Amino acid sequence: MADQDSPQEVADKFLAKLEASPFIMIGLMDGNHSEPMAVKTDEQQPNTLFIFSGHDNRIAPGGQAMAQFVGKGHDFFACLMGAVSQETDQVLFDRLWDNKVEAWFPNGKQDARLNRFDIESAELWETDVSVSGRLKMLFGGTIKGDESSSHAVVGSVA
Repeated sequence: MADQDSPQEVADKFLAKLEASPFIMIGLMDGNHSEPMAVKTDEQQPNTLFIFSGHDNRIAPGGQAMAQFVGKGHDFFACLMGAVSQETDQVLFDRLWDNKVEAWFPNGKQDARLNRFDIESAELWETDVSVSGRLKMLFGGTIKGDESSSHAVVGSVA
C-alpha cells in the first residue's frame, strides 16, 4: 500500500470517519474477546476515546487494550493500542451523557461508568483505491502505488 497522504492527514481522516460511525471493537489484552462499543470523543483530549459501560463490563477492570475500527463504507480501517481506565471527571461524564447513551442504561447514570481509552499507538489504513485501480481489480492488472491508498503508523491521532 502506498502512502498517498501524510500520517497526520490519515489520522485526521480517521477522526472524521469515527465521528460518522462511532463504533469500535475493544478488548483488554487479558485473553477475553473484544466487544462492540460506542465511543465519544472530546476535542480537549484528542488521543482519548470515551466509552460508557456497565460497572461489570469486560473493559471495566481497565488495563492494556486493543481496539479495531472499520469505517461505515469499509473504506477505512484502524487498529488502536492503548490503556483503558475509569474516567472520574463528573463534569465530563455529564457532558458526554446523552439520549443515545441513556437508552442502554434503564436505571440511568447510576448504572453507567465512563471509561477512557488512551491511545498510545495506531495503525491506520485508508482503502479508497483510484478509479483506474478499481478497474484493474475488476478486470485484472497490477495496481500501481499512485492508484493505491494511504497507510500510516502513528503514535498520536491528534
